[in-house]
Amino acid sequence: MDSATSLPFTLSPNASPVTAQQRAQILANPGFGRVFTDNMVVIRYQEGRGWHDARVQPFAPLALNPACAVLHYAQEIFEGMKAYRTAESGITLFRPYANAARFAKSAARLAMPEVPEEVFVEAVRQLVRVDHAWVPGKPDESLYIRPFMIANETFLGVKPASEYLFMVIASPVGAYFGEEAVSVWVSDFCRAAPGGTGEAKCGGNYAASLLAQQEAKGHGCAQVLFLDAVERRWIEEMGGMNVFFVFDDGSLATPPLTGTILRGITRDSLLTLARAQGLTVREEPYAIDQLYADAASGRLKEVFACGTAAVVSPIGRFRGPKGDAVVGKGQGIGPVTAKLRSALIAIQRGTAPDPHNWVEKVI
Repeated sequence: MDSATSLPFTLSPNASPVTAQQRAQILANPGFGRVFTDNMVVIRYQEGRGWHDARVQPFAPLALNPACAVLHYAQEIFEGMKAYRTAESGITLFRPYANAARFAKSAARLAMPEVPEEVFVEAVRQLVRVDHAWVPGKPDESLYIRPFMIANETFLGVKPASEYLFMVIASPVGAYFGEEAVSVWVSDFCRAAPGGTGEAKCGGNYAASLLAQQEAKGHGCAQVLFLDAVERRWIEEMGGMNVFFVFDDGSLATPPLTGTILRGITRDSLLTLARAQGLTVREEPYAIDQLYADAASGRLKEVFACGTAAVVSPIGRFRGPKGDAVVGKGQGIGPVTAKLRSALIAIQRGTAPDPHNWVEKVI
């Protein structure tokens, strides 16, 4: 095998895993991101040596030097993806190479070494195989997988680090949101600016959204919507999700990828599915004032957020300094949203054909 694109993995799984009974109790109500599987993947990088020492080992805390670069200069990126249990008790991944490609782009933006796509995907496969019993099987449940990379060189100085850790951990999860429409707060804070890191999936982008998210909760909203940083007029994305709009002519629109919002894999999948269903889809700017006007006139029929964690979540109300904008009846899930959500989940779960070759069987 080409050492530049693949690595041998040393398997040293947890010798004292959670018992089957304990795991069953956890999977009865997994929540989201609170409980983790028995093992994790760790791969090391050193300048001049490259990626090496790929291991599957017991899930455990990290020992980091207080002068570790990630703690001071925030060189950190991550991905979010899922493994699903099929009706035949197989286990699948959804578009893992898309996650690998996006991870590489994030790494490049933060001056970090790129993880070869095959190494990234194989690391995910290795963890899912060893911890396959943790993949829940109920509807809306899955194994959430978190690949991430941190700079772990010990130094204080503003420069790219020379040592990194790439890791993969996993957590059994339930639904992030239900099918009931949520309320969203239109924030005055900015998430990202042109030329910044908005397109990279790095922790700093999410840290910058937390105060706005806290503000949203104070106004009784489940999520926050960010506008562009220049004109403070154009809708960009949610705190951690992309957003779509459905109009009275049946067409869909979503903000374009201009470098300030994340290239959502769920977003891209829904665009493909919508076009396959014969829907007109536009990737174009959409102003917040126009949203309020279209909601009031009835032209705007449905709005939904999408992402790996939330999948597809309907939005029923926008709140902000300009008042409230109610979409449709303000509750429930609209027919276009429901159809797209069902089509996506059916492919992910293996209950519908996969014409786009998105699904990879792991077990």
